[in-house]
Amino acid sequence: MDPAEFRRHGHALVDWIAEYLAGSERYPVLPRVSPGDVRAALPADAPERGESFDAIFADFERVIVPALTHWNHPGFFAYFATSGSAPGVLAEFLAAALNQQAMLWRTSPAATELEEVSLAWLRRLLGLPDAFEGVIYDTASVSTLHGLAAAREAAIPGVREFGLPGRAGLGQVRVYCSEHAHSSVDKAVMLLGLGQRALMRIPADDRFRMRAGALRDAIAADRANGVTPIAVVATVGTTSMTSVDPVREVLDICRSESVWLHVDAAYAGPAAILPEFRAHFAGWEDADSIVVNPHKWLFTPVDLSAFYSRRMDMVRQTFSLVPEYLRTAEGSRGVRDLMDTGIQLGRRFRALKLWIILRHFGADGVRAVLSEHIRLARQFADRVDADPDFERLAPVPFSVVCFRARPRGFTGSSADLDELNARLLDGVNASGDVFLSHTRINGAFAIRLAIGHLRTTDAHVSRAWELLRAHAGAAATA
Repeated sequence: MDPAEFRRHGHALVDWIAEYLAGSERYPVLPRVSPGDVRAALPADAPERGESFDAIFADFERVIVPALTHWNHPGFFAYFATSGSAPGVLAEFLAAALNQQAMLWRTSPAATELEEVSLAWLRRLLGLPDAFEGVIYDTASVSTLHGLAAAREAAIPGVREFGLPGRAGLGQVRVYCSEHAHSSVDKAVMLLGLGQRALMRIPADDRFRMRAGALRDAIAADRANGVTPIAVVATVGTTSMTSVDPVREVLDICRSESVWLHVDAAYAGPAAILPEFRAHFAGWEDADSIVVNPHKWLFTPVDLSAFYSRRMDMVRQTFSLVPEYLRTAEGSRGVRDLMDTGIQLGRRFRALKLWIILRHFGADGVRAVLSEHIRLARQFADRVDADPDFERLAPVPFSVVCFRARPRGFTGSSADLDELNARLLDGVNASGDVFLSHTRINGAFAIRLAIGHLRTTDAHVSRAWELLRAHAGAAATA
């Protein structure tokens, strides 16, 4: 593709993206396709001869766009709503063009040092001390994996060299988390060779927070039985109902037991930018590692997960391995190479979009958007609380509301009520105007409405409530 052709297609593509971001509401949030539709619409094999970009883009609009779930739709209220802001999209465009590989300082001084600068900006906005060094991974699952790998290295000297089987007399090991912690903790424990049974899920209280006393008792019982505690994962903003574990109390236990504390604030972390929400995070400033995902609630296109640790030396001890072909003169002069902080060697220029987004919005702009999302969530929760045919199932510390329909006079079983709410959710999502997801709370089917999109307004939240009210009756009589 010569420069003139690239310019022509590039201009057209920017125009298309600008229209898409401004008018994503013209698409149904959930696509109206069936499994296999995309495969059936495309050839089984790659073309023998190259095709024009015009032809390729025509198929993109004909086949791909109708099968997209539109995460950029302001009516997207499922999971943790994200939005790829325009500055972030432009940054991705630049990053792709520059094609940096930031494994060594030498292979991209700009990407290496900009990652340090942008993470320092974010760290200070979050109110974390400078003792925390940061690195960017792709997702919170990978950040948690790296945090627990470092914890394993700290707790079991020599595990890097000999592995777990090579440590005679080690016995069973343990990682602890709340019963509501993310499944990525399970996957990390499995991948690190500890075995899924090494993970103990600690029961939660009536506000879905890890019981600190139960954690203390579990560690004491394990030590009495010869089990080696490795780490505790505390969560600020659990996946289902965004509950907040008592980080300060958990931290005190970890310190007294010499156990690594990893704080999963992947979703809720950006709320620490709001001074009035700092109390939710009390204690995380003394944790060993923390994860915050700007791609969840900081307007950053996926993927970008910010991992911070005050013990990055242990992270490097866990992962640093420098073959001869990667040795450089800069390394002997104290330059920090990003490849030493994780399993991946190849690292794309993710820091560029975080830097550009923080500059574009500024701290005031970020605070304004987050505050608005929280206001909208509380307003929706008030509607649920005021309606005799609905009930809220969890507190609303941030911007997620968990609730269900419970019509007046309902006499069915718990299973019947679950089925009613499942039908209600399907009916609302079929509208194309909004997309909500579900979870289970104390065994009950719960509908989740998560607000986190830049362009979500009162009108979109009101539309979700209108649809819920309209479909509730039909679901009850089905």
